[in-house]
Amino acid sequence: MRLWLLVPAVLSVILGLSLGGCGGAANPPVSPSAPSITTQPAMQRAIPGQTATFTVVATGTAPLSYQWQKNNLAIAGANSASYVTPPVISADNGSQFRVVVSNAAGNATSDQAMLAVSAARQLDVLTYHNDVARTGQNLSETILSPANVNSTTFGKLAFFPVDGKVDAQPLYMSNMNIPGQGVHNVLYVATEHDSVYAFDADNGTLFWKASMLGTGETPSDERSCGQVVPEIGITSTPVIDRGHGPNGAIYLVAMSKNASGNYFQRIHALDVTTGMELFAGPRAMQASFPGTGDNSSNGSVIFDPKQYKERAALLLLNGSVYTAWASHCDIRPYNGWIMAYDASTLAQTSVLNVVPNGSEGAIWMSGAGPAADASGNIYVLDANGDFDTSLNGGGFPSNGDYGNAFLKFSTSGGLAVADYFEMYDQQNENNTDTDLGSGGVMVLPDLTDSSGQVQHLAVGAGKDTNLYVANRDSMGKFNANSNNIYQELDGVLSGGVFAMPAYFNGTVYYGSVGSPIVAFKITNAKLSTGATGQTPNSFGYPGATPGISANGVSNAILWAVENTNPAVLHAYDATKLSNELYNSNQAGSRDQLGPGNKFITPTIVNGKVFVGTTNGVAVFGLLH
Repeated sequence: MRLWLLVPAVLSVILGLSLGGCGGAANPPVSPSAPSITTQPAMQRAIPGQTATFTVVATGTAPLSYQWQKNNLAIAGANSASYVTPPVISADNGSQFRVVVSNAAGNATSDQAMLAVSAARQLDVLTYHNDVARTGQNLSETILSPANVNSTTFGKLAFFPVDGKVDAQPLYMSNMNIPGQGVHNVLYVATEHDSVYAFDADNGTLFWKASMLGTGETPSDERSCGQVVPEIGITSTPVIDRGHGPNGAIYLVAMSKNASGNYFQRIHALDVTTGMELFAGPRAMQASFPGTGDNSSNGSVIFDPKQYKERAALLLLNGSVYTAWASHCDIRPYNGWIMAYDASTLAQTSVLNVVPNGSEGAIWMSGAGPAADASGNIYVLDANGDFDTSLNGGGFPSNGDYGNAFLKFSTSGGLAVADYFEMYDQQNENNTDTDLGSGGVMVLPDLTDSSGQVQHLAVGAGKDTNLYVANRDSMGKFNANSNNIYQELDGVLSGGVFAMPAYFNGTVYYGSVGSPIVAFKITNAKLSTGATGQTPNSFGYPGATPGISANGVSNAILWAVENTNPAVLHAYDATKLSNELYNSNQAGSRDQLGPGNKFITPTIVNGKVFVGTTNGVAVFGLLH
């Protein structure tokens, strides 16, 4: 069996010797090598809402483990050679990222790599519903999208408390240099307690608070009317101009009273960085207009501040601030006023009364602001009031009374009625309180009809469930037998409109009382004769004023607030309203914002949604 031949092999196994190679020399064991970083992570840049990716290349004996750090603190779950941040926010600017690479032989730490967060395109919301056309659209939203607005990644971030009801839409200025505080995004909030707040829109820091009350004054009582309770202070949405004053100015109207029972309406202009009064303000608001109607004396109608509230949002147009006036319920005497003030001096420059020889005819529009076109014309919907059916040669009421009308004002030579539309059954609408004045006007962009002609249109609706589209160049005036208007959609809305419509990419959106928000598609400069989409849920009184966020024509979201208890913020795919993306009840109590508030218009800007409530502003955004 030649057993002697097996001995060398056996011995080699026992002794651990190798038979291979010349001389049979042994290989020494290999020592593991510690990690070494060959490519360091590099500085990354992003705008809010984007992600940033940091990457390292390391060598060393496998397996290698990775632990990323942000500002020297370990990031949970960041355990690979690359780290992708969540969507960044402004506060992430300057953050430092590094990684520790480890194995059994040791570890190596990378250099720090900075994250630079640059501001997205500067975006402000300086006026009611985003622009003077009152479209309600923000087409520069790069952060929020249908992909990330859901209850997992989106929700309530904060609540900014204030001292009264927030009936005005919050306004927003980006990249503001606040003295001693640096550059910040600022949210401006006005309350019915006659206060104005300037908050850091990102973290809630209060930069300043200013009271509009004079010495010994309080906000007005509710004036025996349940529409604005329990006090009346700043009801309408202010307006901001970056170009007036040393830093920019916020204009507003405040109502107050003193212990002697005197009531005041004052226009204020505040420095946006300090809250200090500008232009020798405030100015008490007084007016008279030729006429023999309610509260007239010696041939002039007199403005009585206690009989009115400034409900409609302010309009800033070509260097003038315009205010429009509503009654307390229908408590006479009152009529319809609109006033103009110089934005640089607060001097009153023009006054118009639209029912000077009659009564009523307030301009309130559920808080919507007068709308304007590129030619400097202003549009409003007037509430129930006297209309003079005796027309002059131009088709205008002989006595100048325009109750319940769709009105166009020229401004070039002072305020004047330039055109109007009045329903043929206006008297019946007045008698039954189904007037036009409960809704807001929206100026549509130029549209081309089927014959290639450009049409200049405005849309409005009130309590009668009809939708009216007026030709701004020829509104139709009054015919006792039929309506002469560009387009009328009778009964197309399920309920009355106590809200403002919105516009996006050839579609008009309405939220009437007790119904879903509905979409009307525009084709050849005509609205569809029926709804082309609707939300899965309905909105009780007062319906809803929607807002739109989109990145150009992409990622469009329709936002609306439901006036319930608790109030509900809803988000829908604007191109398919049946697809609800999010609502603030989906996460239980996490995102709830307290009882609802009438006529609330959400402000959507730079990745945040701000919602006014009965005692503050709820802030929504991406969760981190």
